[in-house]
Amino acid sequence: MAVTKPLRIAIATSGRFHVLDLARELDALGHEVRFYSYVPKARALQFGLPARCHVSLLPLMWPFVGWDRLLPKTAPEMREKLLGFALNRAVIARLDSCDVFIGMSGLILEAARFAKSKFGARVYVERGSRHIVSQARILEQTGGQTPSRVAIERELASYKLADKIAVASGQVVDSFLEEDPSLAPKLFKNPYGVYLEQFPQRKAIPSGPPTVLFVGGWTYRKGADVLSAALEQLPEARLIHVGGGGDVSFPISERFVHYDSVPQWRLGEFYAQAHVFAIASREEGLALVQLQALASGLPLVCTDRTGGADLSLTPGLASRIRVVSSGDANLLAKAISSTLADKLSPLAESDRQILSWRGYGLRYARELDSQEPMCRDAV
Repeated sequence: MAVTKPLRIAIATSGRFHVLDLARELDALGHEVRFYSYVPKARALQFGLPARCHVSLLPLMWPFVGWDRLLPKTAPEMREKLLGFALNRAVIARLDSCDVFIGMSGLILEAARFAKSKFGARVYVERGSRHIVSQARILEQTGGQTPSRVAIERELASYKLADKIAVASGQVVDSFLEEDPSLAPKLFKNPYGVYLEQFPQRKAIPSGPPTVLFVGGWTYRKGADVLSAALEQLPEARLIHVGGGGDVSFPISERFVHYDSVPQWRLGEFYAQAHVFAIASREEGLALVQLQALASGLPLVCTDRTGGADLSLTPGLASRIRVVSSGDANLLAKAISSTLADKLSPLAESDRQILSWRGYGLRYARELDSQEPMCRDAV
């Protein structure tokens, strides 16, 4: 696809997130992209971002980044405020004229406001989870760690400022419509992508006992307690967990195997060992590990709060996905058991391509192309 209207696009964030992949794909399609973050240049290039796109904020941010990384529990509210202030000031200091400004919701607020007023830029905010009020309510009801008052205020302000709010799944769209129906015209749904090169389809189904894989933090938000309870009902199955610990105790059992977080390029080794991927999250937008699992050839069992339902983009993908209500260990156990009994053929390559980051970038480029022309000379 050749873009009909090449745009100057600024993408601002703190870490990599999915927007580094967005920057790479929009650049490949012919847009002029600048990626503003404190991700080191060498690391950004490892993920395929062209050097011409990278704008480092680290020289302006290192004291705050150090505080965030080394003392994350010290004065958390003050740290959150100062980190946000410094990040936005750094983006503003480095920002070139742009037609479109894309920033992480809540985190990038003042810089987005500056881009709109200074350059007449159309502002897209990237929201990875449900509407902040819905997210806070779910976490409060289920005993998880809730967003801070500062985070909620900044999120709501970014929704109001945005021309478009980019989300990755239908359940996130629903949460916005429930909390504020007036935001409906701003919503743009676009499921994320996956590095197909890092997650080749497995050549054969592994031998050995039925193995369930979960990749992610072992936390209440991720439904680790529900997943553990579901596996207790399946004594013939074992669980492999890859990721950090959290606020849920990991079971002490030979059937439950834990591995600390590994680089993304190593995750394929674990997908190749499993028979099904399961994720029991209570709240998130679209968990990227689900795409990795599907691309690797694994069937997926997920809850209605993971965004997994939105990956049923073709009949072939839909046949490999089971969705259950969040918080229900019995339903989760039944879905895992049924999936383990399925006889699935390999995933078609055309289905894998739909899951790619290129597919994600093409959908984003089409949305940008559908909007009214920007005023390049606005001040």
